[in-house]
Amino acid sequence: MSTTTPAPTTVTLTLREALKQSLRDALHRDERVFLMGEDIGAYGGCFAVTMGLLDEFGPERIRDTPLSEVAIVGTAIGAAMNGMRPIAEIMTCNFSLLALDQVINNAATLLHMSGGQFNVPVVIRTTAGAGKQLAAQHSHSFEPIFAHIPGIRVLSIATHEDARAVLWQALEDPDPVVLFEYPRIMTMEAEVPVEPTPVDLDSAAIRRAGSDVTLITYGAIQHTVLEAAAALAEDGIDAEVIDLRSLRPLDDATVLGSVARTHRAVVIEEPWRTLGVGAEVAARVTEQAFYDLDAPVARIGSAEVPMPYAKHLEDAAQPQVPAVVAAVHRVMHRG
Repeated sequence: MSTTTPAPTTVTLTLREALKQSLRDALHRDERVFLMGEDIGAYGGCFAVTMGLLDEFGPERIRDTPLSEVAIVGTAIGAAMNGMRPIAEIMTCNFSLLALDQVINNAATLLHMSGGQFNVPVVIRTTAGAGKQLAAQHSHSFEPIFAHIPGIRVLSIATHEDARAVLWQALEDPDPVVLFEYPRIMTMEAEVPVEPTPVDLDSAAIRRAGSDVTLITYGAIQHTVLEAAAALAEDGIDAEVIDLRSLRPLDDATVLGSVARTHRAVVIEEPWRTLGVGAEVAARVTEQAFYDLDAPVARIGSAEVPMPYAKHLEDAAQPQVPAVVAAVHRVMHRG
């Protein structure tokens, strides 16, 4: 009697492979989808996310571009307005500043300025954050700059489940979407479903449930925060960890619901603290949940300096587990 081995339901992927699978799914689903960016074809992308896609889909759909971020985003906007579904890649968010004119003055405003006649369904992928010794020109975190802009949606993708599902869901949005990815966790492995499952990217995700303090974060730094939560558990402090995931719009309900249970909040982000996403979250918690708080909201960010190249200085500039633990002890009145 023969037996049939059931097909596996999960597969182990690196984060870059999960992103590639998400791109591949989008390209298969809709012939209007195409990728464009610097070195995404034969080279396979700066972080190897598009490796092999040129051979699979050809140069019409995997388009290497000149070294001009403003041209990449401008062309993608025009293609989107004419019925295509472009995914534009900007190597790092440091370089995305060169395309801000197109993002702010065109992509984010055309629906409003046309009286609702023209949507711009463009997806812009870029990377943020330090940890790979790429120095100040390639290591900064500019998520707050984009989250400040009305008219675009901003997502921070730092888990395999989100990476596996994000591209098609972003393409279904009729308005511009900016995706932030994180080089220092690209090789991190995890099990994900073989078939992509929808993820509620509109909502923040509770990555660890807890009852004593709410740790609010996003991006690659959430993995540091989860380490800190494990360390705090050894001190008898049960920390809840929230990954904001969507930076514009922010999911107030999940954050406020958590603070109502824990009565304390610490916001941890990799960008600089001044005028950051963490400042906005802290303000919203204070405005909407003041009487739930047993301590002021604490904030942690990177040192307000250009990101150093030297490894020991790069590490020192970023939030680390001891800093998160110390901040929690302060709001718990233990420090």
